Amino acid sequence: MLDILNEIRAGRKDEIRRAIEKSRCQLETDQKGVVRFREPSKSVNHIHADFVDVSGDVVIIGRKEEITKEERGKVLKALRAFMPWRKGPFNVFGIDINAEWRSERKWNRVLPNLPDLKDKIVADIGCNNGYYMFRMAHHKPRWVMGFDPYLQHYFTFKTLNNFAGIDTLKMELLGVEQIGLFEDVFDVVFLMGIIYHRASPVDVLKDIRKAMRAGGSIIVESQAIPGDDPVALFPEKRYAKAPGTYFVPTAACLKNWMIRTGFKNVEIFCAHPMNSLEQRRTDWMQYESFEDFIDPLDKSRTVEGYPAPIRVFLRAEN
Repeated sequence: MLDILNEIRAGRKDEIRRAIEKSRCQLETDQKGVVRFREPSKSVNHIHADFVDVSGDVVIIGRKEEITKEERGKVLKALRAFMPWRKGPFNVFGIDINAEWRSERKWNRVLPNLPDLKDKIVADIGCNNGYYMFRMAHHKPRWVMGFDPYLQHYFTFKTLNNFAGIDTLKMELLGVEQIGLFEDVFDVVFLMGIIYHRASPVDVLKDIRKAMRAGGSIIVESQAIPGDDPVALFPEKRYAKAPGTYFVPTAACLKNWMIRTGFKNVEIFCAHPMNSLEQRRTDWMQYESFEDFIDPLDKSRTVEGYPAPIRVFLRAEN
């Protein structure tokens, strides 16, 4: 984290330090929700991988033969303690982690429009367990900072990267609310799967613009509703059973949000319907998933009766 502070205006460094220190304070408490994830992470922090491959669909960290049977048992126990696994796939010392989301499919849709990451400072907002950060590492960025306020995600990434040892990847317990503190820092920003969870999506985009350097690039991926009109759905209570969903835009609406925020060359480069092949229940995520969110008698509607979600991808410059 100290490396990135060198990129920040003096007036903001103290604010960022305070935000990070405040978020880290909870890591050493004995609260049940902290211990639940901290102890599994500590139990395997002496184990490090010799082989790491982040170039393919599966993020591979270590080979089975690198560790003993006893160590592998400890690794498996720790990894299971971080359930549910939402993003993946991973293979960790020969242990296959079949996450809820086939995240490689999303990344493969981004790849043809991926900004140049070499030697760039990158932000991944809402990074979850870091799957996309590991995939970014293949492109040799100078630095990738993950923003995610959830302890489960923090300790999962911390454990994975302790195994992998990729020192250009860092994560802090910060949310999108803190991105505006990082004025004029990031060359590339990824905002994937986040904006429809924010009550003021345009304000979020404004804060992100402040954090970007002139000429920087942004990739935005979002849940959306079908249609060509620039409108957004605002569910009464839940959308696809998710209570924390606010504005669900069409692709055209999201494009207009970005244009009116000040982004340039805004392009919709992909839109596709969701399905249960891409998001589904697995042995590593045993709760409800996509098929439980959709009306079983009408696949074009959610269980609440709203239009079923699609996913849309946009790229723009600052």
